[in-house]
Amino acid sequence: MTDRADVGDRAPEFTAPGVENGRRRDFALSEYRGRKVVLAFYPGDFTPG
Repeated sequence: MTDRADVGDRAPEFTAPGVENGRRRDFALSEYRGRKVVLAFYPGDFTPG
């Protein structure tokens, strides 16, 4: 696997922590298969960058 993704590449399967309805839960990319997904990253609150 490379560290670079190009337009049209398939995203690797992953699971990420999250919150739904006030409860913590893990979200897996496979839960959204067949749908468009936007994944955004941002620096954590109160961290430089």
